[in-house]
Amino acid sequence: MELTRFPIIKSILKSRWPQLVIFAVFLAGFVIAILAGFIGTPVGSRNFGIVFVWIAWWAILILVAVPFLGRGWCAVCPIPVVGDWMQRGKLLSPEGDSKGIGLNLRWPKRLNNIWIQNIAFTLVALFSSLILTTPLASAAILAGMLFVAFGLSLVFERRAFCRYVCPVGGFIGLYSQTAPVELRVTNKTICATCKDKPCYNGSEAGYGCPWGVSPSGLAKNTACGLCMECLRTCPNDNIAIRTRPFGADIYKPTGKRLDEAYKAFIMLGAALIYAAVLLGPWGELKLAAYQIGSRAWFGYAVAFLVFIFALLPLLFLLAVQISRLITRSGTALRKEFISHSYTLVPLGLMAWVAFSLSFVLTNASYIPISLSDPFGWGWNLFGTATLEWTPYLSAVLPVLQIGVLITGLVWSVHTGLNISANPFSRQAAMLQALPVAGFNLLVTVGLMILLL
Repeated sequence: MELTRFPIIKSILKSRWPQLVIFAVFLAGFVIAILAGFIGTPVGSRNFGIVFVWIAWWAILILVAVPFLGRGWCAVCPIPVVGDWMQRGKLLSPEGDSKGIGLNLRWPKRLNNIWIQNIAFTLVALFSSLILTTPLASAAILAGMLFVAFGLSLVFERRAFCRYVCPVGGFIGLYSQTAPVELRVTNKTICATCKDKPCYNGSEAGYGCPWGVSPSGLAKNTACGLCMECLRTCPNDNIAIRTRPFGADIYKPTGKRLDEAYKAFIMLGAALIYAAVLLGPWGELKLAAYQIGSRAWFGYAVAFLVFIFALLPLLFLLAVQISRLITRSGTALRKEFISHSYTLVPLGLMAWVAFSLSFVLTNASYIPISLSDPFGWGWNLFGTATLEWTPYLSAVLPVLQIGVLITGLVWSVHTGLNISANPFSRQAAMLQALPVAGFNLLVTVGLMILLL
């Protein structure tokens, strides 16, 4: 269904005012979270920065925004907006001759991939035990992201930070492929005859695509930040926001790059390790993850990196090779490996949802407490600062998590069958998908053991 055929929805999406208001609110909250980390209480469960970023925002992102809106968060994320305003020399309207500040250089061609993004997420995940519990460390990461995004916007054109560096953007981009919402052109023939390409280059009606993407070439959600500039600039009314089935991008993968495949392993591996460290019963593992710089931590770091970058991919490669041997496939191993890595996308997303349900529902009662006393200075702005910590839905949480993980497994198997689809034999497709399905089953069982 095309959502932009409804005048009220289209009017809201084309207007800059709603987006600007949301930017302003979120930017203010982002700054308060950073300040709370630097000058507020060192107790993480009482600090606004920890509670509202890693509990409240994380819950909205993982449980609602990514599964249902894909890159919807990127459309209102406050991190790149200051750089955008500086680049454009405008706060709201694109009209006029005002020029922005910056060198406007092209991003280096040899870095035109997501390896930096992959490494950035891996580093955040590696230090997550400290970041998620220590306000000062959390504030330093948030401030660092803000300043890196601003600095890159002064050197490179468009949103280089969002597309190539942002660790959160990498996470969202991978799982946005499963979302039931997409931005696409209505008629590619119209795009082919459009000379000025205002959707990419900009016009008096709006800016060129901040992500450096031509809408006519969009085949999946990963590279579109849903900023709506192309909707505003298209002179032919040829841009549409549509609903679609869940997982539409992953059933027929178009990716050919190893960096995209490895993103799936990084995200899935991090979910497994998060569950083990933050929710598991192993005290020594928790201690090693927290004692940054110690011998135990270096051992943990090595194990972390080996698990994500070597063990998981090698086991998956073995499953793919068994599949090729069973079916006597003539397709190159690298191509099969990359194609079948898309089965990990729904599995990884549901792993994060299951983990987040436990983490968020256990800690959600800290939200009203820190709202009343954001800096831990003894305030009680809304009368909720003295509430006691109370875990929510403890009795039904295991059932919810089991349901989510089984959904992820079934979804991944279904994805594998679509990727392996054989026009001549359904049986051949099932045989080809079976070893990868076995790998995903083992991962699901491991997650159930860790989470339950």
